[in-house]
Amino acid sequence: MGAFGDWSTRSHLSLSGRISSREILRGRCRTPVFWTRDPDPSLTRLALIVVSIGLADSLNPSTVGPALYLATTRHARRQIAEFALGVFTVNLIGGALIALGPGQLLLALVPHPSPAAKHITQVIVGAAIIVAAITLWFQRQRLAVRSLPGIAKRSGPGLALGAGISLVELPTAFPYLAAIAAIVASDLAVTQQVALLVLFNLAFILPVLAILFVVVAFGARADRVLGVASDWLQREWPVLLAVGGLVVGAAILGVGAIGLAGA
Repeated sequence: MGAFGDWSTRSHLSLSGRISSREILRGRCRTPVFWTRDPDPSLTRLALIVVSIGLADSLNPSTVGPALYLATTRHARRQIAEFALGVFTVNLIGGALIALGPGQLLLALVPHPSPAAKHITQVIVGAAIIVAAITLWFQRQRLAVRSLPGIAKRSGPGLALGAGISLVELPTAFPYLAAIAAIVASDLAVTQQVALLVLFNLAFILPVLAILFVVVAFGARADRVLGVASDWLQREWPVLLAVGGLVVGAAILGVGAIGLAGA
């Protein structure tokens, strides 16, 4: 066999992942083994969608508000870190239970939904979120005079506060439920579904982690910085929720529409 053919055979063995380490040591394959297969583009696309929804949903007054309050308490660093851990843990466990419980039950009833059915569902869910966001936008001035949801000074350890708020909010966390629905409909392996849930919840707690960073970085000056942020949030929280819902809904609807167009 010629040199080109020999290189081609070695490349095929290396990329397919069927070459052993012993064969590499014996010099039968000089091509480094980096990948055993190409990354799944559908998984990458779904991960980007999930992270986008998580980032849009992260500007949630029910979590940002209490974190801003905890920044003014004693042991603020520990309290905020525990609060973030409580939010992350409860949301992740709750999301996993939904995805691997009722979600799998629905898949069992409809074991192989067609791509068109999945895309239609995405369009419906996206449109519903957009309608809710538009309704919130038109009510923003009336809602702005009300107290910011979650900003009330609640006592208790940060861990219990974060876990409790997440437990109460989870049944009505529509962006998160939409992300879970997209993950379940993808019919990925359980480990991949859990990894996507982890990505969502890491994106979701980013503002809380940002508040923790300000407290650590600014020290005694953090109260002034976060006080300005708290006042702004009090005025603009309906706008944030409306814009976040619009972004999430448009993303889900767009994915569904693109899928239908290409079907």
